[in-house]
Amino acid sequence: MKRLFALMFTFAVLASSASAQTVAFTNVNVIPMDRERVLANQTVVIKNGLIAEIGDAKKVKLPKDAVRIDGAGKYLIPGLVDMHTHLLSDSDEFPDSIGPAELRVMVANGVTTVRFMIGTPELLALRSRSAKGEIEAPTIFVASPHLTGREQGNNFVVNTPEEAREGVRKSKAAGYDFIKITTFIKAEVYEAAVDEAAKQNIRVVGHADSRFVGVERAWKAKQQIEHLDGYMELLLRDDAPMKGSVSDLYIYNPENWKSFEYIDESKIPEVARRTVAANPYVNPTHHFMKNSFGRLRTEEEIRKQPDFRFYPAKVQQQWLDFYKKNRFINTVPLDQRARWIQLREKLIKAIYDAGGRIMTGSDTPEFLWLYGFGMHHELKALKDAGLSNYAVLEAATRNPSMFLGTIDKVGTIEKGKRADLILLNANPLDNISATENRAGVMLKGKWHSQQELNAWLDQAAQAISTSFKEHKPGN
Repeated sequence: MKRLFALMFTFAVLASSASAQTVAFTNVNVIPMDRERVLANQTVVIKNGLIAEIGDAKKVKLPKDAVRIDGAGKYLIPGLVDMHTHLLSDSDEFPDSIGPAELRVMVANGVTTVRFMIGTPELLALRSRSAKGEIEAPTIFVASPHLTGREQGNNFVVNTPEEAREGVRKSKAAGYDFIKITTFIKAEVYEAAVDEAAKQNIRVVGHADSRFVGVERAWKAKQQIEHLDGYMELLLRDDAPMKGSVSDLYIYNPENWKSFEYIDESKIPEVARRTVAANPYVNPTHHFMKNSFGRLRTEEEIRKQPDFRFYPAKVQQQWLDFYKKNRFINTVPLDQRARWIQLREKLIKAIYDAGGRIMTGSDTPEFLWLYGFGMHHELKALKDAGLSNYAVLEAATRNPSMFLGTIDKVGTIEKGKRADLILLNANPLDNISATENRAGVMLKGKWHSQQELNAWLDQAAQAISTSFKEHKPGN
């Protein structure tokens, strides 16, 4: 028994020393994200999980016990933030036990902070375990089970003002970080939720359902809007014969795509101005929308994705069948899809130009787009929308940290901030795809080489792809 306690003490000491390890990135180029610049040939010293010193490599004296990481020719950026994601294990088809492996996939892709957008008790437990250092996982924020007018899973069905207020109160009491709003919510129910959220001091985020709520009401509530929901409807001409365009669930009706004949692009600058005045933080989840609905993906293209292997064979086939058989997928003309993408990108750029703070969100893992990998797709999609490489990096680092209220702790590379960092082999200010060419990731002050992270990915792919739970009829 004494030997057992001695071993346990030894392991505890080793774990503690690993988290308290002193690390120095030497001769590295730093992109601090406080403004657009590169600090060349720097030494960055990490102690106790925090950035202890940044300075000219010729002048900074290295601590004797520091583990040195050669950064010559490499670039150090803050860790990435995914402001809209989910887990496969959120559903009944996957066990909760794969949650830590799913989170490792995110870290292996450089994602060090995440916001889960439909909450569950399991996600709250993972948030706690991450904060305590029990699992290797991003810093986690969790929105509430979504408030909706119809049963959709992981939700509060709210069809009266009092039901909305109760949903908000329960979410606040449970410890969720935000109130998530989705669809089928009547205007008076939405307004009751917003009013109660203000009383409970918790922010409202999510959809702006064009049928019942609308962007104008969401603006008045200063809600942080996801997906650019409701924005296409704002661009319809006054003489348009339809009220619905291509936002949210309207997307699935091929008839709504004909609304582009009635779009007035001259409205975009004013829409952008009012967006920024109401709430400048906008999370368009542009890659997910663009490449799930705006483009046609071939089976060959999907199978070549590096994240395809993570999905169980049955899930792979379900989505491949969806793409082949779905009426919407096969009937909307390509020119209408291209027009939709173009309009979304003009809105994103206009909001940015008006002073908006664009944020990155992958909205994974549906449609065979996996978390972690999806973040890099989103960076490229925002670049395609006209944002500079620096603005795209802001959307993935500084802006989300400002929205989350953590910019004093993380989001830029500055002395005293948490060491959530990515070491890149190339300059992302030259090519945003450099974020996919990593030498390693530092998570909360602990260094993981990309070789180690690739091993994590292999382990996670095996764990996740074999975890699908078959449901027998009647279960």
